[in-house]
Amino acid sequence: MPAPTPPPPPTPTPPPLKSRLAAGLRGVALDTRPLADPVFRRLLLGQSAAYVGTMVTAVTIPVQVYALSRSSLAVGLTGLAGLVPLVVFGLYGGALADRFDRRVLYLASAFVTWATTLALLVQALADVRSVPLILGLVAVQAGAFAVSSAARGAIIPRVVAPDLVPAANTLYFTAGNVGQVAGPLVAGLLIGLPNGYCWAYAADAVLFSLLLYSAVRLPPVKPAGGSASRPGGLRQVFDGLRFIAAAPVLWMSFAVDIAAMTLAMPTALFPEAAHVRFGGGVGLLYSAIAVGSVVAGLFSGWIGRVRRQGRALALAVTAWAAAVALAGTVHHLAAAAALLALAGAADLVSAVYRQTILQTYAPDAMRGRLQGVFTVVVAGGPRLGDLRAGAMATATGLGVAWSGSALLCVVVVMAGALLVRPFWRYDVTSGPASRARSATSTSSPSRRRCSPNSK
Repeated sequence: MPAPTPPPPPTPTPPPLKSRLAAGLRGVALDTRPLADPVFRRLLLGQSAAYVGTMVTAVTIPVQVYALSRSSLAVGLTGLAGLVPLVVFGLYGGALADRFDRRVLYLASAFVTWATTLALLVQALADVRSVPLILGLVAVQAGAFAVSSAARGAIIPRVVAPDLVPAANTLYFTAGNVGQVAGPLVAGLLIGLPNGYCWAYAADAVLFSLLLYSAVRLPPVKPAGGSASRPGGLRQVFDGLRFIAAAPVLWMSFAVDIAAMTLAMPTALFPEAAHVRFGGGVGLLYSAIAVGSVVAGLFSGWIGRVRRQGRALALAVTAWAAAVALAGTVHHLAAAAALLALAGAADLVSAVYRQTILQTYAPDAMRGRLQGVFTVVVAGGPRLGDLRAGAMATATGLGVAWSGSALLCVVVVMAGALLVRPFWRYDVTSGPASRARSATSTSSPSRRRCSPNSK
């Protein structure tokens, strides 16, 4: 008698649609795992408050300058005033971050930034009405910002695990973009009050004090590899520049950012556009880019899974410039704001990849200097963009200064990315720092990220 045929295995039941949708959302939702680290959490909360205040001041300064001068060129000069301090203190501050305790450097430079905000408050209270004085304070603030940014950028990879660096950067940029949404709106409300400039600068001073608290609570973060015993000064700066020059992935990531900011940054044109084209709405224009970035950040869980980060960076910058160009062609405030929001979504993606490439490609002993260069490029680029936009608007008109230059950015970025093949083909899993971490983890599985004195 033949043996009975066993019954076929049960067909697996597919998960319900609700479960599949939930799993899909988890795959793209904002990755919050770095918040489990208390040091990173305090840094992020303090910086989030400071972002709002900083954006209040960033809107108040050009509005005050335009009210005093009625000139977009004068507004553009606020970018030039901060450019030289950004370059000098960004590069040298990065070298200092590779020699000394990054916590101390971050705290000291943040205090100078806060004191400069108080000086802006005093000039508004005294009704000095001096554009040169405002430009001078912008220069001081830019130098302090450059040093603190270089130190903070070198701190983050030390307080989170390497695989969480993209998520940590996304959280930082998303918090910054929330500040860029709230800051201009708050600035618009405060500027409209009697003595509005005073209220705006005072709000920044109060909010920035929370960043000072988070810096005080940082553990020591001394550079790895005994960098404090090495000679400092210009030699270290040039070492960092040589490291970048020898790595096409790094210098091309800087180059596409310079193109994006200098050729396609329209913010210096917002006061004029609001005045002559839209009949108001300057706060909405300043906020629109950040609104798009916040929305993109909320659905950014996929960003850390992309391996070809050079290619992704180039495509994101191209999308940014194309959306900016379209925004400059419309004459309705809502349409312009929607297109600027689309540009902001692309900007969030490009910003995360720029920072992640830099932090994961470089060894810790070099991170301060590279973060200094990054600060110069990221913060100096928009200032050059402000100057370019203001000068072009004066010479050629608003439309060419806004859309024509952004279209040129599209061509320059895609041509450069395709020509520099190591950048276009860059795989984050095959970079030098990734290989070094793999070797280190094999020989020394347990390694503390911060100073041995940290708790």
